[in-house]
Amino acid sequence: KKITKRQKIKPFVKYVNYNHIMPTRYQVPAEVQPAALVTEQQMDSSDGRVEAKKYVKMLLEEKFLAPPADKTGKPSKDVLYLRKKLRF
Repeated sequence: KKITKRQKIKPFVKYVNYNHIMPTRYQVPAEVQPAALVTEQQMDSSDGRVEAKKYVKMLLEEKFLAPPADKTGKPSKDVLYLRKKLRF
């Protein structure tokens, strides 16, 4: 029960200035094209944004629960890292 609760994703959709993006060691998989997920028409209306959030949530939860394999065929380390409990 706790694990399923921890695996919930709450997506958000907003415009981002490319000058303010910081590089990280985590990357979006090649099969997920961020520009194709949300269109300009969806961002114009609130109903479109809600629909886009639902689609992004479904896609990200699918990738998170069944992580893509890397070159060796094992699940990607980036997704497995996100599943671990934070140590404080």
